[in-house]
Amino acid sequence: MDRLSDYDYDLPESLIAQTPLEDRAASRLMHLDRQTGQVTHRAFRDVTKLLRNGDTLVVNNTRVSAVRLFGTKPTGGTVEALLLEAVEPNLYVALVRPGKRLRPGSTVNFGALAATVESELDDGRKLIRIVGDPAAVGEVPLPPYIHTRLADRERYQTVYAVPEGSAAAPTAGLHFTPEILAELRDAGVSIATVTLHVSIDTFRPIAVENLSEHRMHGEWCEITTDEAATINQTPGRIIAVGTTSVRTLEAMATGARTVRPGHDVTKIFIRPGYEYRVIDGMFTNFHLPKTSMLAMISALAGREAIFAAYEAAKAEEYRFLSFGDSMLIL
Repeated sequence: MDRLSDYDYDLPESLIAQTPLEDRAASRLMHLDRQTGQVTHRAFRDVTKLLRNGDTLVVNNTRVSAVRLFGTKPTGGTVEALLLEAVEPNLYVALVRPGKRLRPGSTVNFGALAATVESELDDGRKLIRIVGDPAAVGEVPLPPYIHTRLADRERYQTVYAVPEGSAAAPTAGLHFTPEILAELRDAGVSIATVTLHVSIDTFRPIAVENLSEHRMHGEWCEITTDEAATINQTPGRIIAVGTTSVRTLEAMATGARTVRPGHDVTKIFIRPGYEYRVIDGMFTNFHLPKTSMLAMISALAGREAIFAAYEAAKAEEYRFLSFGDSMLIL
């Protein structure tokens, strides 16, 4: 199972959720038993029944800080810019389309904001100086398969998002509410936080058929000393929320169910054949075909069980991708 084509399936466009549900916790939850392959259809609020005293739930607390801007050049041509990070006040690293004609010194108007291209980085990204607050006129950088504008920016943030730095949300966590997290704590479930800032490369497709040749993009991640202690002292099960939390835990693993505190840039690529060292299960959304995320969950439950579960999800008309329903593999 080391070919990209092994992770292909037909995804009807009608199943791709375009907007989040009004109530974060109103989504459906598919529980896939990783040992037996049995699928159970539940409501997401059932997580308070599925997790138990002694378990640790690990969440990625990164916050989306990227902003998408639309503007015009003095010639009238249109420009789209994705501001990835501020390197100093008013100076941003950005992906720009079309980028080749915007040389250093070029100017762009993003609505009421004036911008100047200061330089071009080696990877084609630009350094752009903008006077004013881009977030005031910009849009949330939603994935390319979502075509509906988001009415409430906070619906593309988890309720526990704190440190800014992501170009995309860790969407498996979008279902959790403060009330559900409080119920879990009251039931004896520990909540541990890690940080992985999601790169824009998360949207880029795998370009090789032989997965052994695929190289993951590097993403900055961190586990603090206190959070590592919570994870390492877990008497029950360690359950990660989303593939980014999984990547952080497994990249920082030092042994069975043990992680080190600190920060790193991880390029870990998890696919069948990988033996998980830290997690016992994970929450995840339903992923696109031929993606590293689909290979990762296949390593946890087995490819056949995952693909059978996906067929069941299609038959039951689950909502797929970022704003879709949830799956618990445990």
